[in-house]
Amino acid sequence: MELRVEHVTKKIKGRTILSDVCLCLTEGRIYGFVGRNGSGKTMLFRAVSGLMKPTSGRVVLDGKELHKDMQVLPDMGIVIENAGLYRELTGLENLKLLSKLNKKIGEEEIREAIQRLGLDPDDRRPFGKYSLGMKQRIVLAQAFMEKPSILLLDEPTNALDEEGMESVRRIILEEKKRGALILIASHNRTDIDVLADEVYEVKEGKVSRKEAPGRRDADEG
Repeated sequence: MELRVEHVTKKIKGRTILSDVCLCLTEGRIYGFVGRNGSGKTMLFRAVSGLMKPTSGRVVLDGKELHKDMQVLPDMGIVIENAGLYRELTGLENLKLLSKLNKKIGEEEIREAIQRLGLDPDDRRPFGKYSLGMKQRIVLAQAFMEKPSILLLDEPTNALDEEGMESVRRIILEEKKRGALILIASHNRTDIDVLADEVYEVKEGKVSRKEAPGRRDADEG
């Protein structure tokens, strides 16, 4: 599997949000994206996923072009701001509702995904009553539950305690081993050092390759 971002530019009200972004991404690897708030990381993920159409350029998955051959990336799990879960439903109810979109998994797999993130699928509290950390875990569970071939994770360890962070990093590495193509944007430098095979800096909408010293040393060791 190959995902190509070819000269993608996005302009909103005359302002350039993404500027001539080119990437070539392959399965079984983790790509880390770093940059300040407002640098364009989330917009990049929206463009790559198909949730936002670029002003120019294109995103191509194995020869098929977004917004031409498909509207969004197929077989994708995504964690992005404003997850859109229903506040009045439980975590299990939310994920069961989402699973009906693709009809790939049943309740057993949903329960396993929730438990994998350290939550109780039988918790009757509505999502709106969850702590920030619990909300993050259930949002991650929905991204992982169908075992997608592509994962886009924007700040995956946000609001988690140290134990939660370590658990999520372990799960992400398991997903990589399974063969998923994974993109991560994070302000947590440990996420990038531990997880990323390649690191890119996003600055004022431009994306440039950086070294990944943490991963390089780990691989050499």
